[in-house]
Amino acid sequence: MSPSDIFEWQPMKTAPRDGSRILVTVRASEQGPAEVDVVKWTRLHGAVEPGWTATDSDAEAPVMYGQGELASWMPLPTALAGRAARPVRTDLPPPDPGEVDGSAI
Repeated sequence: MSPSDIFEWQPMKTAPRDGSRILVTVRASEQGPAEVDVVKWTRLHGAVEPGWTATDSDAEAPVMYGQGELASWMPLPTALAGRAARPVRTDLPPPDPGEVDGSAI
């Protein structure tokens, strides 16, 4: 995947199946309209095969998606996605001498 493709929707057949969290587009169905969700490829306890599981699912009632329910995927954006890295400021003011040893907490 080239850097220009990183934040473009990709076919599900290319989605990583390593347990990392990704964004997916969920197709519209009788359960509701199309939406975007965060999922990961995992095998649930007692499951025969692994599958796409919503990461905000309850452990006792997991939301699993079938192959046909998911249309495309992309990596989760990072806080600095699309921005040039900024240098870290090293010229911070010295601490207030009246607040030492955690007295400001």
